[in-house]
Amino acid sequence: MESSRPGHSSRGSGSVPRRPGSVSRRKAAAGLRITVAGALIATTAVLQPVAAHADPEPSTKDLRAQAYKLADQLEQLTEQYNGLRVKLQQSQRAAKVAADNARRQEEALSGLREKVGTLAATSYMKGGADPTAQFLSARDPQAVLDQAATLHFFAAQDGTRVAGMLQAMQAAQRARKAAQNRADQVEKLRTDLNAQRKKVTALYEKVRGTLVKRDPTELARLPVIGDGKAAQALRLAMGKIGRPYVWGASGPNAFDCSGLIMWAYRQVGISLPHYTGSQWNAGTHISRSQLQPGDLVFFYSDLHHVGMYVGGGKMLHAPQTGDVVKISPMAGRPFAGAVRVA
Repeated sequence: MESSRPGHSSRGSGSVPRRPGSVSRRKAAAGLRITVAGALIATTAVLQPVAAHADPEPSTKDLRAQAYKLADQLEQLTEQYNGLRVKLQQSQRAAKVAADNARRQEEALSGLREKVGTLAATSYMKGGADPTAQFLSARDPQAVLDQAATLHFFAAQDGTRVAGMLQAMQAAQRARKAAQNRADQVEKLRTDLNAQRKKVTALYEKVRGTLVKRDPTELARLPVIGDGKAAQALRLAMGKIGRPYVWGASGPNAFDCSGLIMWAYRQVGISLPHYTGSQWNAGTHISRSQLQPGDLVFFYSDLHHVGMYVGGGKMLHAPQTGDVVKISPMAGRPFAGAVRVA
């Protein structure tokens, strides 16, 4: 706990003709399904509750080994999840491009149809019922022939263009549908993988909770589960367990409460002030139910104490003069709020 002296640290459906490229797309989609399915199957052995062990009271060593195994599995699942997230973004972009192309083809086809219709109406209005009669009665038969030939040429040309445009539009619609189906498939795989990731995380937290309940110092020996710099900062701060609390100190061998926070986050490239009041305003305020490892937890109405959340209702902190950096329950101090810095 810190003093209040100024300046001091206190704080796919439908049948479609087989077209070139469709086989390679089906192979790619099948490959993606096989890759992710393999990843999900690989987690089955890990996703067994601790109670499945023959020994109802596994040793601390066994629990620690299981925690490392779960943490390694979670890292694999997380990277596979991140990979699917990238694939989803790519698939969604491809679907949008294909949809835009289909829309342009439809608009072009509509314009051509209108032009051919106008051309046919003009020919009828100018030519009467029979071009032969026009030719026999005309003062300038060659002009009639020229006009008829011109109208026929443009009608034939636009008719060919309409047919070609219709084929292009159908191809664009198939591409749009295929791209959207691909995006939908990746989204489902990503959702399934994320569900597996949450199960592994829950199992890890269960094992970690059992270990910490037996001996709070065990937490320092376990990998920290969490994404980003907050988890990294916590991992580094746990390496300082046992170092003494010293008024105004900010490491590397002694700390006060806000000094420990400042030191840990500085190691991961985030600069925080050596003052709890300023650290309170250094990130996003979150509820207690949203806490993740590495988030800052504050206590007392004047925010004069801060720690780093480690999970299971516990925090890492530098308590007070005469004490050392350690893991303690959050209960017992008036909780003021939490902040996510990274």
